[in-house]
Amino acid sequence: MGWRFPTAILFYSPMPTLHWDSKQALPATSGDLRLDSVVYPLAAGFPHASAVNQVILGDNLNVMTALRSEYAGRINLIYTDPPFFTNRHFHARVGRGEDSRRPKDWHLAKGYTDDWPNLDAYLDMLYARLKSMYHLLAPNGTLYLHLDWHANSYARLLLDEIFGSERLLNEIVWVYHGPSPIRSAFNRKHDTILVYTKGDSYTFNTDDVRLPYDPTTIKTFASSARAGFGKVPDLERGKVPEDWWYFPVVARLHNERTGYPTQKPQALLERIIRASSNPGDIVADFFSGSGTTAAAACLLDRQFIVVDGAWRAVQTTISRLVGQTRQPFRFFIEASDVLPPESLVGLSQDEHPFLAGGRVSLPPNLLDQLDYWEAGCLAGDGIFYSAAQATRPYRQAARAPKGLPASLDISPILEKTNPTNVTVRLVAIDGRRWMIIL
Repeated sequence: MGWRFPTAILFYSPMPTLHWDSKQALPATSGDLRLDSVVYPLAAGFPHASAVNQVILGDNLNVMTALRSEYAGRINLIYTDPPFFTNRHFHARVGRGEDSRRPKDWHLAKGYTDDWPNLDAYLDMLYARLKSMYHLLAPNGTLYLHLDWHANSYARLLLDEIFGSERLLNEIVWVYHGPSPIRSAFNRKHDTILVYTKGDSYTFNTDDVRLPYDPTTIKTFASSARAGFGKVPDLERGKVPEDWWYFPVVARLHNERTGYPTQKPQALLERIIRASSNPGDIVADFFSGSGTTAAAACLLDRQFIVVDGAWRAVQTTISRLVGQTRQPFRFFIEASDVLPPESLVGLSQDEHPFLAGGRVSLPPNLLDQLDYWEAGCLAGDGIFYSAAQATRPYRQAARAPKGLPASLDISPILEKTNPTNVTVRLVAIDGRRWMIIL
């Protein structure tokens, strides 16, 4: 019997993976999610409407572990905007009516920290959380990871390892304008959004994200039969956007600014949500910051789960949602140690809220200290049901009343609950919190 040449030889060469000394799957610690409150913006649906949306304060790794029992393989879209490895501390603007051109005069508070002892520590954080997101994604789900030049190249290798390199759908470049102190290189004016799908089948709603063709393109096709080398697009239908997107930064969008650092424009999130989810789908953001994902999801009739470990971020999200949506949501706390204590005392008699004629009102000397307040009822299990909210406007409209509203209509509470259980919660500009049972 002679020698036979093998019919097939398969040489498999896996994609390179990223290794560092401390790389490991961090031990999963399930967070204890405590329901703090149910918020009904302007009493819409109070007190019986189902609140499926969730705002969660806590360590997102612990929260994701806690969510696995209910949401593993169920989340349709995850957008995540983690720290960028800038090694900076970011502050939130909490003043109102300040001159945006005079940063020395701004009233600032702690926002969040993006400071790491080394790259290994940053990768430890990111790797564990990306793996947890993968477990929560639905089989047809999509992940959008938003970073910049500091760490996006490392993140792509991590995502290739977790999802498989063949699951890279797009590398999107978000370009923008703005001043820069750089004088020794080209100005860095783009972020990178890496898009990975969990499987071969995924949601991509082409027609929901189409844009009009540029007028010069329309004019060119109208003027010459040879334009497009014989390929004539449907000019009325519009085009699918390229993988580079221009949206102005929030600093230039005065009606959107919340004062929270590194806030992303809502139009950016709306395009992502329209493209990669459907109405009723679950959209999650585990580094939610100012709450742009939640606001966009509400607008587009998606459910949301948003998580952040910074109290200021979560309070900004809550304030934003009560001003933009009528959908109720639940507020959970996983890490109470980052939440400023809520005092039952500490207000003088002339600072005390008062109830009269179906409205609860605040005296002027208390109002001036506050950024947000709400009225509702406190249930026997300690859960607060919020039916009326007031938030200090970030930007003063020309004809709008100035400052924070001084009174709230609580007639829905008086009509539907025990009127002896009216409760007011107050959040000061400096972070102090009070709860008063009237």
